[in-house]
Amino acid sequence: MTDAPQTSGEPRLQQEGPITRFFRATEIDARMMGMVVALILVWCIFDLASGYLRGNFGGLLGGSFLTPRNLWTLLVQTSSIAIMSTGMVLLIVMRQLDLSVGSMLSLVAVVGAVVQVFMLPKTLGVGHPAIWVLGVLTCIALGAAIGAFNGFLTAYAQIPAFIVTLGGLIAYSGLAFWVARGETVAPMDKTFEIFGGGIPASWIGDTWSWILAFVVCAMIILGIINSRRQR
Repeated sequence: MTDAPQTSGEPRLQQEGPITRFFRATEIDARMMGMVVALILVWCIFDLASGYLRGNFGGLLGGSFLTPRNLWTLLVQTSSIAIMSTGMVLLIVMRQLDLSVGSMLSLVAVVGAVVQVFMLPKTLGVGHPAIWVLGVLTCIALGAAIGAFNGFLTAYAQIPAFIVTLGGLIAYSGLAFWVARGETVAPMDKTFEIFGGGIPASWIGDTWSWILAFVVCAMIILGIINSRRQR
């Protein structure tokens, strides 16, 4: 009778390359990384195509797509979608859906703008430092009230979420148009514009914009690695 030799996992871990160890430490899905690589490739193609068709605009590859200003604009425009999609994940997990999130966003934004431009300046005075704070609180309160109303109809009135949110999609978009009277509401509070992306990414220069972006990405990666190791 012979005993099978016991092998330790240490030699196998030592033979792994740095990329494999990185994926193991961060628990990153390789399939997700493939999608990220494909997205970066699409960005590069857009930048090369814009540089070829419209001339050199100083992008990373000579085009106008991968520039700090354009990436900053895309980040600001997609931030609201990212926030809403985070909440939609919870609904999908509960096998529900919300068709009114876009209309709710437009209504909350319009009401917040009207409060800052037309209502609060008449009461507090133009340029008062509390205008943007009250405007943000108004948006949060209105969004919570609309969400609570939809939730009440779904949970207590037993109306299907599809019907509730479909009606909300039509009603909230109509209310947004009625509140704004079909006009552009401007100008917004200066401090509010800063929080909403009023400062362009190029205010520190193109080079420092890229450096800042890489530093932020590195900090996020290090945070992920440290959180995985502490488990």
